[in-house]
Amino acid sequence: MAKRYAISGADPVLDEPIVRRIGVADLKRALALGIEDFKAMPSHAFFIVLIYPVLGLVLARLTFGYDVLPLLFPIMSGFALVGPFAAVGLYELSRRRERGRELSWTHVSRVLRSPAIGSIVALGVLLLVIFLLWLAAAQGLYRAVFGGSAPASVPAFLHDVFTTREGWILIALGNVVGLVFSAAVLAISVVSFPLLLDRNVSAATAVRTSIRAVAANPGVMALWGAIVAVCLILGFLPLFLGLAVALPVLGHSTWHLYRRVVAP
Repeated sequence: MAKRYAISGADPVLDEPIVRRIGVADLKRALALGIEDFKAMPSHAFFIVLIYPVLGLVLARLTFGYDVLPLLFPIMSGFALVGPFAAVGLYELSRRRERGRELSWTHVSRVLRSPAIGSIVALGVLLLVIFLLWLAAAQGLYRAVFGGSAPASVPAFLHDVFTTREGWILIALGNVVGLVFSAAVLAISVVSFPLLLDRNVSAATAVRTSIRAVAANPGVMALWGAIVAVCLILGFLPLFLGLAVALPVLGHSTWHLYRRVVAP
């Protein structure tokens, strides 16, 4: 009987995946294995994420239209919201390497032929919607604090944000709102995409498992979220080019984190 993949209603003969408690040592191990994967296939990983530094530069250039300048930071931080979906190809490469199979960037395209592609795309669309909601919330927050007028220039915008009372209110509230969005994405996606690639489960089961994984390991998962944020910030610093290293390392590490959280 063929396997069934759907948005809901997984194969009834399959039980809910078992979630395990993990510690900081497991995070370290997952990162170490992710770095090993990247070293073993850096050209493949670079090919997959090459678009991201380019996209970052394009977004930055477009944002220098002063009317959308306040969205520069929300757009940059939004990479963390859509990253779990963008890294699906990296999960597949780590899965193949784990099984001792041949590695090539062409194998990434096999994700498109996966029986679970419908569920993977559905979750990707959900993350995109969350990203757009984050941009709308950030824009609304900026207008609530500074009014509807666009900044006169880049220096004026930076002065308003970092040297005025309103600017510090914007930074504080923006970080709180961003944390809420990031926590939601972490909860629904930390293991859901690798699980869909690895097993015959529905998108609903994958999301439930991811939420259970976070609930069972709140401190460790919060630390993982902080590690992701720091890596992305460091990746943005050298004109977004660091993302070509940060994104694949995080993607491969996420696969190994999934392996440690969800029991075989």
